[in-house]
Amino acid sequence: MPKQTYVRKEEIKQAIQLANGKQLPLSRPLVMGVFNATPDSFSDGGQFDSVEKACERVEQMIAEGADIIDIGGESSRPGAEPLSVDDELKRVIPLITAIRKKTDIPIAIDTCKSEVAQKAVDAGADIVNDITSFGNSPDMAKIVADNNLPVILMHMRGNPQNMQDSPNYDSVNDEIISFFKERIDYAVTNKIDKSKIILDPGIGFGKRLSDNLSILADLENYKQLNLPLLIGTSRKSFIDMIHPSTKDADSRIGGSIASAVIAVMHGANIVRVHDVHQTVEALKVSQALMELK
Repeated sequence: MPKQTYVRKEEIKQAIQLANGKQLPLSRPLVMGVFNATPDSFSDGGQFDSVEKACERVEQMIAEGADIIDIGGESSRPGAEPLSVDDELKRVIPLITAIRKKTDIPIAIDTCKSEVAQKAVDAGADIVNDITSFGNSPDMAKIVADNNLPVILMHMRGNPQNMQDSPNYDSVNDEIISFFKERIDYAVTNKIDKSKIILDPGIGFGKRLSDNLSILADLENYKQLNLPLLIGTSRKSFIDMIHPSTKDADSRIGGSIASAVIAVMHGANIVRVHDVHQTVEALKVSQALMELK
């Protein structure tokens, strides 16, 4: 029996165009593998402290089925302190350079600094993942436009230092959608092709448990924006709030996979995950069932 891969018939002709002629098809959910080149990440910080180890981990994620590799050099966990441009560059540029020599897999640079984004693109990155949605660096939109890049715009209340200090919403999804509309207009005004924008509601970034659950439950409402959705729930603390454990964040695999599958079933196009193999396997099972409908 041939392997079954669920294809979203309504999206079969859609794809995210990369600047170098490559594309990311949206005919199926995409898996973005997380690589944190940080010593203080909430989940896997400091585990890959050399370029050689980092490349081995990236090659492993590719073999497990990752469609995109997301590389970040600055922790955005709650309470994390900002990092200098020079320190962030030292963490990510050698890694991107080394990965690009080995593979042509799409690379996203997870940064809110325009200087880091530009040098990452020069080194071979294909996508900018800006958790501040152009709010931190006034030059970021120009870099995205000038290089004809896809960009991930994320919603965050505040910044990593204060985002979890009593966040509050009257209607979390309405407020995020309103934020996205404003940021989309800003991007288009700054000559960014709307078809290259990807939206991330920012699970865990200035959100209460109830907000995170409301976002996942109401993802279909975000489709009114007619843009691809990225969801990152992997190993996040809301899972521990639902199922408390004394174990470290990297043990939250069950909750991570469940939330990724739910996100895809509710319309997510990309899931950002640490546990690539397990997520790909779970999505293939759920896709096979969805194909029967």
